[in-house]
Amino acid sequence: MSTVPTLDSIGDPRHPFGLPLGSIRGFMSLAICAFFWVVLLFPGEPGFPKPPLGHFFLLALVMMAFSSTPSVSLDGSAGNVLPWTLRLLFVGGTAAVVAYVIVQHPDRLQPRLTPDTDEFKRWWVPLLACTAGGFAFGLLLRFGLGRTSQVFRAARSWLSVVGLVMLTLEVGFVLINATSQAPADFLQYWDAIELAFVAAYFGTRA
Repeated sequence: MSTVPTLDSIGDPRHPFGLPLGSIRGFMSLAICAFFWVVLLFPGEPGFPKPPLGHFFLLALVMMAFSSTPSVSLDGSAGNVLPWTLRLLFVGGTAAVVAYVIVQHPDRLQPRLTPDTDEFKRWWVPLLACTAGGFAFGLLLRFGLGRTSQVFRAARSWLSVVGLVMLTLEVGFVLINATSQAPADFLQYWDAIELAFVAAYFGTRA
C-alpha cells in the first residue's frame, strides 16, 4: 500500500496558479523589495523620493513570512526551486543595492529609508489596523471556508492577483511622484488598501 505524500504546511496540495508553495509570497516579497531598490537608486537629491510608511509594514510581513523554515513539498522533499530562487533574488538584490548605495551614494541611505515624521504620526495606526485586519481576514477565510474549499482557493488567488498588481503599480506611482507631486495622501490611501490585500493573502498562507 502506497503512503500518502506529505503535504505543505496548510495541507492543501493545490496552490494559486499551480506554482510551488511559497512562490506567490516570493513574488510579492520581490515586488516589495524592488520598490525600495527604486527609491534608493533613483537619482536626485538625497532626501527624495521617500517610501511611504505602508511599505515598511509590507517589509515587516516579508520578514515574518520568510523567517520560518521552508515547508515540505508535495513529494516529501524540502523546498522548491522557484521559491528559493525568488528568496535569493530579493535577499541578494537588496544586499547588492544597499552595498552599492553605501559605497557610491552614502548620503541617500538614511534620508530615503527614514519614514516621514508627520506621516508616521497620522498613519501608523490606520496602517497597523489594515495589516492586522487583513491578516485576520485571511485566517478567517481559511478556517471558515475550509482549506480545500473551491471558494477559499478562488478567494486566495484573487487576493494574490490584486496584491501583486497593486505592488507593481506602486513602483510607477513613486516615480511619478518624484517628478510631479501626487494628490495629498494618495499613496497613503493606496498603501492602506494594498496592505489589507497583501496581509490577507499572507494570512491565508499562515
